Amino acid sequence: MRKLSLKELQRVDPETFRQQAKTPLVLVMDNVRSGLNVGSAFRTADAFALEKIYLCGITAQPPHREILKTAIGATESMDWAYHEQTADAVAELRAKGYRIVAVEQADGSVSLADFRFAAEEKIALIFGNEVKGVDDALMTQVDDCIEVPQFGTKHSLNISVCVGVVTWELFRQWSGQQ
Repeated sequence: MRKLSLKELQRVDPETFRQQAKTPLVLVMDNVRSGLNVGSAFRTADAFALEKIYLCGITAQPPHREILKTAIGATESMDWAYHEQTADAVAELRAKGYRIVAVEQADGSVSLADFRFAAEEKIALIFGNEVKGVDDALMTQVDDCIEVPQFGTKHSLNISVCVGVVTWELFRQWSGQQ
């Protein structure tokens, strides 16, 4: 076994990427403090060809140094927008027909393993602040809430890890329906 070279991976350039069909998922970053976490979300969104990232509230925006460090160029390929209020982003997405899904530990949340959606649905995933989680006022506006099951001593995953786990699972489900 050998590792593949970058040439063998045959990745597309950012312009071709912008034109290709996208996975009907968007990420909504609700007051995420760390630019490193935001950059990681950009890189994950690029990896799974997501539609867009919404950066909201105190969430840093490109070309922030920490974002660029972990995004490694994904800020050039991914479509993104900024909203001062996360509720405005949610209202925009709802008007565009997205199912609004918080990723949070909450009463009534559904395990990621049990969450299902139809292939034609568009999903907006809200990821909250590293300390406070998804804003309480936003939690009253979501259609669903999913939670990543955990079995250790810590009460949560780092947001960048959570974005990767949730995005992979929903991408896996969606691509299996195509």
